Amino acid sequence: MTLYIACDHLGIDLKKELMKHLSNNGIGVKEIGIENTELDDYPDFAFKLGKLVSNEKGALGILICGNGVGMSIAANKVKGIRCVRATSVDDAFKGKNHNGCNVLAIGSNLGVDLAKEIVDTFISTKPADVERYLKRITKIIDYENGEYNEL
Repeated sequence: MTLYIACDHLGIDLKKELMKHLSNNGIGVKEIGIENTELDDYPDFAFKLGKLVSNEKGALGILICGNGVGMSIAANKVKGIRCVRATSVDDAFKGKNHNGCNVLAIGSNLGVDLAKEIVDTFISTKPADVERYLKRITKIIDYENGEYNEL
């Protein structure tokens, strides 16, 4: 599994902490290659990470901004991305296990300890395998591809 990580200027410190935490736990992380500045814009990071994740089967992504909302909105515009904005471990678990999310967006306002728990949960949670969840995910993918006619 490839794990990508990116942040805007508000998430630099948390990104560093998470990368260290993941490395200490034997999980390699790839930064997306866009440098941070005081005037950077979160959509640039979300779009680039989203493209990388969507083009690599089994890849996951972590996005960090001030509160995770902007990153999740932007990432969800990338075809093939289902991004959960998580503020709890339960959000991360259900985002991946119930909704098939492949990208996690978190806020730098969470604090390091909670962010680590959320990231660990997202990474370790198995993808959806319950039929009703898979059916829903398939509807989303089909809609994204113009193949699903809503009710």
